[in-house]
Amino acid sequence: MTSILLSGPDMSDAERAAVITAFDSGWIAPLGPAVDAFEQKMAERLGRRHAVALSSGTAALHLGLLAWGVGPGDVVPTATMTFAATANAITYTGATPYFVDADPETGQMDPDLLEEVMSELRRQRRPVPAIVPVDLLGRCADYTRIGDIARRYDSRVLADSAESLGAEHAGIPAGKHGDAAILSFNGNKVMTTSGGGMYLTDDVAAAARVRFLATQAREPVAHYEHREIGYNYRLSNLLAGVGLAQLDRLDGMLERRRDRREAYARLVADVPGVEVFQREDDERDNCWLTAVLVDPEVAGFGAADLEAALRGAGIESRPLWKPMHLQPVFESAPAGITGAAERLFVTGLALPSGSGLTGEECARVDSALEDFFGSRAERAA
Repeated sequence: MTSILLSGPDMSDAERAAVITAFDSGWIAPLGPAVDAFEQKMAERLGRRHAVALSSGTAALHLGLLAWGVGPGDVVPTATMTFAATANAITYTGATPYFVDADPETGQMDPDLLEEVMSELRRQRRPVPAIVPVDLLGRCADYTRIGDIARRYDSRVLADSAESLGAEHAGIPAGKHGDAAILSFNGNKVMTTSGGGMYLTDDVAAAARVRFLATQAREPVAHYEHREIGYNYRLSNLLAGVGLAQLDRLDGMLERRRDRREAYARLVADVPGVEVFQREDDERDNCWLTAVLVDPEVAGFGAADLEAALRGAGIESRPLWKPMHLQPVFESAPAGITGAAERLFVTGLALPSGSGLTGEECARVDSALEDFFGSRAERAA
């Protein structure tokens, strides 16, 4: 029996043709016409002046912070409910991540708690050059409030929009929020270049700095000259070809992820103690991953029980991100904690959400969920 993935890549003949076109252009190494076109097309879609295609979203975060001069001695508040890449990138610069707990309803960085953290850091006279909010599971963070806080404390916002391409907040698309933003094109995202990412900004100097650092900080002379440390972070021209084809298909892929969200909402509507996470006001989300929250006292089972049942049926599911402040590698990092992110980690489970799921696969997932819920209801009765 073939396993059903949580969010596998959605490929078509268009991507195959795009790779062949990029190959035939002769630009096999990084850089090339497909990279240029990919950057321009994404910048135009999101209303940004500059886009720099890179090898990963992590690379975009790292260089975005370096472009602002973030380094040792600095503190960078970020969401504790995130993948490790966010915190790792801050650490690469020598700065200290400060983890801020989640809003229990949305899972996003809690603006009230961020305000408290910023106030305390100002009292301590700690430099806070940047804040890195994270768009969790395809929903934009509250950039209206976070942006206001950042301005009052003279900090800049680097939006980690790795998960949210296609989503909006306050009528502004993910990727355009903040002083700069990053995207991820990892294989499990709403669109992919196999591996890849992008830095987006309206600041020409910051974009130029990121581009320079991403190409090993090579000076513009005929021979190889380097006056500072650089990085090999540019995106391959072949992979940019895949990105161009994926971008053309993005809206349709987002619609299919939305269809999965709606199907799960109908399926759990009458199941006590189970609800779709982030369901309220989700019209502008991209539905990258649809997750359910399970209240074990009401449901009579936990998220781990549901995950085990799906695994037994050959269906991948996954707990929500384990909060960074609970990760052994970051146990000494400062954090403002309410317990909200930890509760979401314990009670949340992401379900198969990929736009490439076939009708047969969707039916298999739905049947497995119905069987599990039905058997639990019979046992309770």
